[in-house]
Amino acid sequence: MADSPVDDELWQDFHDVVNMTSRELQEWLATEAAGTATEAEPDQAGDERSRTVLGILGKRRTDLTPDDVEVMRTVVAEIRAERGDEPEPEAGDAQWRHRLMSLGHDPLKPTA
Repeated sequence: MADSPVDDELWQDFHDVVNMTSRELQEWLATEAAGTATEAEPDQAGDERSRTVLGILGKRRTDLTPDDVEVMRTVVAEIRAERGDEPEPEAGDAQWRHRLMSLGHDPLKPTA
């Protein structure tokens, strides 16, 4: 069995800040894509990074690639920069919330 390319801390941090399930994220990306002039195919909804986050959520830890690990690092850093280490549910403006949701973080979801 190969070692995981992601350490315990990053794995936990990613799953702490990405508080949407893969299904919730997929549905959100499809909803966002439906708002454009041309609807995207369901597997093409969202930008590349959003689709990468969705893919990571569907992978086992041992199946992650070095590119996945880098995306995990940047997503954790970006969400924490916006929300802090222990965010409370907060509405914020729609554009801010939508940007975070495209990364898999719903700022209105209560923390576990």
